[in-house]
Amino acid sequence: MAESRVGPVARLRQWAIGRIRRSRFLPVGMPDKRTDEDRLGRPFTQSVLFYFPNGADALYQVRPWLPALQALDAQHGVVAVFKDSRTARIVRAESGLDCVTLARYGQLDEILAVSDVKLALYVNHDPINFECLRFTSLVHVYLGHGDSDKGVSVSNQVKAYDLCFLAGQAALDRTSAAVMLYDAPARSVLIGQPQLDAPLPAPRPDPTRPTVLYAPTWEASQPSVSYGSLLTHGAAIVDALSGTYRVVYRPHPLNGVIDPAYGEADAMVRSRADRVDTDVPLEQSFADADLLITDVSAVTLNWLPSGKPVLVCRPRVPVPPSRLMDALPVVEEGADVAALVAEHLGSDPTAQARRDLVEYYLGDTTPGAATARFLQACADAIDLRDRAWAEQRARGATGP
Repeated sequence: MAESRVGPVARLRQWAIGRIRRSRFLPVGMPDKRTDEDRLGRPFTQSVLFYFPNGADALYQVRPWLPALQALDAQHGVVAVFKDSRTARIVRAESGLDCVTLARYGQLDEILAVSDVKLALYVNHDPINFECLRFTSLVHVYLGHGDSDKGVSVSNQVKAYDLCFLAGQAALDRTSAAVMLYDAPARSVLIGQPQLDAPLPAPRPDPTRPTVLYAPTWEASQPSVSYGSLLTHGAAIVDALSGTYRVVYRPHPLNGVIDPAYGEADAMVRSRADRVDTDVPLEQSFADADLLITDVSAVTLNWLPSGKPVLVCRPRVPVPPSRLMDALPVVEEGADVAALVAEHLGSDPTAQARRDLVEYYLGDTTPGAATARFLQACADAIDLRDRAWAEQRARGATGP
């Protein structure tokens, strides 16, 4: 009797949840958890698993790694696992990678139990990563989705991973100084920034005036690392430069997610900029600009190899010790932005200082060098796993 009463209710609930997940009203930041049922129980044939449980609003964390993952796929095979089918569909279309959506931890457990996946890669510290991190038959590697002097760039969460692939010596120094009880040199591999290996697109300059790119970061989920300049600098920057310069605004995808005031400031800057780059690759935004105004973020470091001048907005919260901030010109709140831009587009007084920073932060930026180091680091991690796995089996350890 109980089953006859509960059964229809459960079925109705599942039907309703399914309709909501398929609805166009489901926010892109909320994974729809629409499992690829045809993949259940079937082994992954690839050696590498890329794990990304977030929604499409966080795709900016994945896209820079796609060329490197494609190169890795050609050597070892890569399967990308998602919790959101919309995100999986986009990555599949943009990369050609095998993309699978699994809603529940048990589904991943079922597949890995019959697979020989050896390496798992992660680009953020989402707590849901632990659904994959628990598997002891894989080597787990944190890649991150950019390097910067943000306080959030170092986290005690790195201890959850077997290895961390870092860009340059700056990241290693930062981790060694900030994370207690952690042997950063032993657990880190310096690979550079593979995402910078892609050739830059042809610039699309404005023949009538120089182009300034304003690319601030978001407000952040932690007040201590709220480095975004939209509230303090945004409208003032656009107003000061309007007319004399073409102002291209590149908004962060998460503006206003935490603080609605940032969303309002974002809308204001969008309405005043000459161009808003939301669907333009970052590389194109870089190529089109003569000068960058940004915040303490990975955008600053990725710009350095361009050789073009950059101004960094002073955040309201303290910044950790930073060789970058010591060397680059800083835009204070209320500063004469137009005069600063004119000065640095003219004489470019910090050109040598920026050149001196490139290797420290980014390693070897010769085209292709970072991707080669990434591929070698992955091969070494797979070999490390195979040797450790063989030793475990020899000792009779046959757990998951």
